[in-house]
Amino acid sequence: MASTATHLSLTLLLPRLSSPCPHHQHLVTKFSFPTRSRLAIRTRAMGTDFLGDFGARDPFPAELESGFGEKVLGNGNTEHKILIPKTSALSLAQQDCSPVSPLQAPMSVDDAKALMKKVVGWRLLDEEGGLKLQCLWKLRDFKCGVELINRIYKVIEATGHFPNLHLEEPNQVRAELWTASVGGLSMNDFIVAAKIDEIKTSDLAPHKRIWA
Repeated sequence: MASTATHLSLTLLLPRLSSPCPHHQHLVTKFSFPTRSRLAIRTRAMGTDFLGDFGARDPFPAELESGFGEKVLGNGNTEHKILIPKTSALSLAQQDCSPVSPLQAPMSVDDAKALMKKVVGWRLLDEEGGLKLQCLWKLRDFKCGVELINRIYKVIEATGHFPNLHLEEPNQVRAELWTASVGGLSMNDFIVAAKIDEIKTSDLAPHKRIWA
């Protein structure tokens, strides 16, 4: 047997407000939507309120006296400050090297491994003399190796923290970074490594062979 769709009618009858405005009389709102059974619900918003507060209302006298509206809107002369990002929020390549005291402890293995995610192509070496960073470049020829060393020097000259650079024939450059004064790695090593990562090397790389 086919069912006949009916409608559920919800009527809200609000009490008379204390405002003298003639429009603030009994307000009736109806909502109608289909259902499978005929049902009418009429709820009077007085006494215990099971449906909550619907719509806006006039503020109470105590609320008006508190000046809550002014507090919400704020003041027109509010001071706005532009905060400069902290050093930790900048990328390693944007940071500057700082002096390292010989009394400073070298970076731990865990801290070094965490920072390895911020540099590209570098390896973490754990040698007898302490932790080191190492990077290798395979280049097109010996001349390209010399050019890469020159580019590295130009980038890190201002940092005052220099890696050991080795030009290994016929076409390889090896760079190693560590802080000798602390017997291991410091933040300066990772800053310099990140700056070296930004050097363009694509024009120095070996040509790729294209097979027919």
